[in-house]
Amino acid sequence: MADDPKSLRVLAVDAGGSRVKVLLSTGGERRRFASGPNLTAADMVERVLELTKDWDYDAISVGVPAPVMGGKVAHDPVNLGEGWAGFDFEAAFGKPTQVVNDAAMQALGSYEGGRMLFLGLGTGLGSAMVVDGVLEPMELGHLPYRKETYEDFVGARGLKRLGKKRWRKQVAEVVAEFTASLEPDYVVLGGGNAKLLHELPPNARLGDNRNAFVGGFRLWESPGQARAGHVPGTENTPST
Repeated sequence: MADDPKSLRVLAVDAGGSRVKVLLSTGGERRRFASGPNLTAADMVERVLELTKDWDYDAISVGVPAPVMGGKVAHDPVNLGEGWAGFDFEAAFGKPTQVVNDAAMQALGSYEGGRMLFLGLGTGLGSAMVVDGVLEPMELGHLPYRKETYEDFVGARGLKRLGKKRWRKQVAEVVAEFTASLEPDYVVLGGGNAKLLHELPPNARLGDNRNAFVGGFRLWESPGQARAGHVPGTENTPST
């Protein structure tokens, strides 16, 4: 591995509930394949290796839609297959690998200082906060809400059940609740369905799914700090 972290060629893998996307830190094309409820961790690694066999990289970042503790997936993702919990991605890939929650990875790439709340409106509801450069992955989507969970209302299931108009209203209400509770300076709304919002809640801005790759690359800018939860390169970033 190269001595200078910034010279590392990093492969960022964004494993979502509907597709897995990959991109190199050196640029080039973004590649993808469908995921879904039958995709196991081993299947994902095998398909990524096949998809990137003509690429050259030194290290890997993987974003997974599930809690990650100590660099390991804590339990299988709700919207993917089995075998993710405790899976050794580094051994499977055969290269240095860091694993984080997918919303946390996109939050890393979206952060611009201060107290930021990130909400990912995709298959489920991803969530993370970054406060003064310190990343805190969260699982707000699975908290109880109206006899179900927040994810059931503002995730893909809620969008399908409620329709776009009612879903947009629910998103606004949920953002308002989380903002009142967590007191962020600003909210970033990412995920594939964020583009369906006609009006943004107060103090919110749209994210960009490509920021998940930026977050994956940032993980390797200062690996020791990143594993401890600190966002590399934000020491002097002013609050928004």
